[in-house]
Amino acid sequence: MLAQANQLLAAEVTVGEAVVFWLLAPLALAGALGMVLARNAVHSALLLACTMLSLGVLYMTQEGVFIGFVQIIVYTGAIMMLFLFVIMLVGRDSSDSLVETLRGQRLAAIGLGVGLAILLGAGLARGLGAVEPAGLEAANAGGNVQGIAELLFTRYLFAFEATAALLLVAAVGALLLAHVEKSAKDRKTQKDHARERFAKGNYPGPKAGPGVFATSDSVATPALLPDGTESERSYSSVVPMRQLDPAEAAPKATEGKKGDRR
Repeated sequence: MLAQANQLLAAEVTVGEAVVFWLLAPLALAGALGMVLARNAVHSALLLACTMLSLGVLYMTQEGVFIGFVQIIVYTGAIMMLFLFVIMLVGRDSSDSLVETLRGQRLAAIGLGVGLAILLGAGLARGLGAVEPAGLEAANAGGNVQGIAELLFTRYLFAFEATAALLLVAAVGALLLAHVEKSAKDRKTQKDHARERFAKGNYPGPKAGPGVFATSDSVATPALLPDGTESERSYSSVVPMRQLDPAEAAPKATEGKKGDRR
């Protein structure tokens, strides 16, 4: 009788659960499609973070509290933000290299993509078929975290360890593929850097700071040379130059009259 009651409760969808699903499911789907279709890498990362947030809330509505918080805190709050920082560090406008470092990787990627699509299709067909919902009452009898820990370290221990080893190998492989080894003759020594610095046409001295000998100490105000011209080496090309009006560009009297204290 208790098992039948649990199955009836699991098959029944409450009003609140239905409202949360119909609000967040389209948002998660739109975020996933936008992540694939967006041309800007930063926009793709933000849309994927939106999808992960929606999935975390959906997990919580299905009584998966632990996996919901892990989805939000670990994946969205840590991993996705790390991806976003790396994208901003590398440059969002940087183009991908179309040169294959490994032969046949495109064909392998296509084959793996087709296999993943078949696997997902089979899972959806089985999940949407005649399957009786069991619910999580029995699994969460001693607590959601305790139930997940018991399954991970008993029934799914081998799969858990294999996944951890796979992620470690993938991280090391990505580092090896991204690393470019330079030969000894291509490496520049300290002597080579010094010769390049003092080569003809270079300015070995430090750059003048913005606002030096100028009418303003703004970071966007270029320094003035002894002849009164502006030094292009004193300001960054990223910061736009500040356009001074005639009143600001006029020489400022720094010496007061006799008897005045400034």
